[in-house]
Amino acid sequence: MASHGESKVAVIAAIIGNTVIAAIKFVAAAITGSSAMISEGIHSLVDSGNGGLILLGLNRAKKPADQTHPFGYGKELYFWTLVVSVSIFGIGGGLSLYEGISHIRHVAPEAVLSNPTVNYIVLGLAMLIEGWSFSVALKQFNAARGKTGAWQYIKGAKDPSVFTVVLEDSAAMLGLIFALAGVFFGHLLKNPYLDGAASVAIGLLLMSVAFVLAFESKSLLLGEGVDDNMLADIKNKVESQPAVEEAGKILTMYIGPHSLLVNLDVCFKKGTTDTQIHDSVKNIEQSIRSSYPECTRIYIEAQALNPENRQGCE
Repeated sequence: MASHGESKVAVIAAIIGNTVIAAIKFVAAAITGSSAMISEGIHSLVDSGNGGLILLGLNRAKKPADQTHPFGYGKELYFWTLVVSVSIFGIGGGLSLYEGISHIRHVAPEAVLSNPTVNYIVLGLAMLIEGWSFSVALKQFNAARGKTGAWQYIKGAKDPSVFTVVLEDSAAMLGLIFALAGVFFGHLLKNPYLDGAASVAIGLLLMSVAFVLAFESKSLLLGEGVDDNMLADIKNKVESQPAVEEAGKILTMYIGPHSLLVNLDVCFKKGTTDTQIHDSVKNIEQSIRSSYPECTRIYIEAQALNPENRQGCE
């Protein structure tokens, strides 16, 4: 699991890279008038701002609990990730789509295409810088997911900061390829419409990435719990205690990237003493935390197994 420190490395690298790239792209767009380059400049500028929002979320998620937020501020990161997804969709994707359609509608077939050399130089530099940023993010992403498949990790990850940067950088690399293809084939075929088509493709790409981020953020904000395998393992740990008859309801919720709330109903065998219940509760907490350090808050409702309260353990 990636720590906040590791996440910040990838985010800061992305902010630096995208800021430099955005400046270069806008200069090239001003010189050549390329629609695809304008879209790419918007893309990089939005990514820089989004990196700042993710960094803000990481910092605010570490704030200690207080009276108004007794479970802490861990979900701040989920909120700012949702804001990032809206930003990518509306600003990055929307403006790129608008720019591309506008370019296609107002470019005449006989329009003279400007010299593409500047675009090629800028796109080459952008690929080098973006490649560096992507390599940093990918390293952190691979360290976090271990042997888990990339898509499976994204679906199950509780810290969206690392995979958000990876998705943004992946979209950026693909966007650069689209822009390069639009500029190259537009000049090769003397067809200025292809430049606008590349901008449309970049917009649709960004909207797709935004949808994935929004979907994952929504689930975490609504109170996502653990998967079935972890739930079954927690149940086994509870029922492995000699004094426990069975585990009742197990309610879990991630209250931050590295903070899990666990609420357990535990039914003890008839005749179990208070001392045995106390020792069992202590052992259950230690057993769960030893396997799952993210379980920062564990609440156990102890019940004796009598007919009148058995329902709570079903």
